[in-house]
Amino acid sequence: MNDTIRILLADDHPPLRAGLASILNAQSGMHVVAEAGSGRETLEKSAAQQPDLLIVDLRMPDGDGIETIRALRQANPAVKVLVLTTYDNEEDIFKALEAGARGYILKDTTSDEIIRAVREIHAGGRFLPPAIASRLADRMIRPSLTPRELDVLRLVSRGRSNKEIASAMFITEETVKSHMKGLFHKLDVHDRAEAVSTALQRGLLRLE
Repeated sequence: MNDTIRILLADDHPPLRAGLASILNAQSGMHVVAEAGSGRETLEKSAAQQPDLLIVDLRMPDGDGIETIRALRQANPAVKVLVLTTYDNEEDIFKALEAGARGYILKDTTSDEIIRAVREIHAGGRFLPPAIASRLADRMIRPSLTPRELDVLRLVSRGRSNKEIASAMFITEETVKSHMKGLFHKLDVHDRAEAVSTALQRGLLRLE
């Protein structure tokens, strides 16, 4: 039993967890020791069970997936994390790996690939399918928006004018225009609508 990979599954869809648990438990040297349906429950179950590896979704109640990964790694630096999600935008991929995940795969992947990912990550490697690795590479070469540029962009996405943004952020309209110019350049767009659309596609913004 010492060589068995002890796994915690974290996803807020019970049928998915049940199916995945069945697949993993059928493999030699793998055992699902616990399941969780929220960020908070993931942290609690991880502390109680001390799994070797967690398979976690990025969107769950009571805790953003990225924050959950960071908290898990802080509590137990030895634990390895594999993200299994439907979200393939470059910002989510980048932030998950930055937080400490060692692999990132999508829910439409095959069971064989999930099993391979678990084994490779547990052995100390990383697992990024070619499409995910390509998106990560795109993110790495693009300049990041500053926190202030992101704040401006969020207000733009809510339909605020430059004057309204300036008032909300306690800055001048000229400063708003400067931030807009910067984020337009970094996103390689030409107008506000295109900026919001591109930001949503890349995962910089989320629909509220």
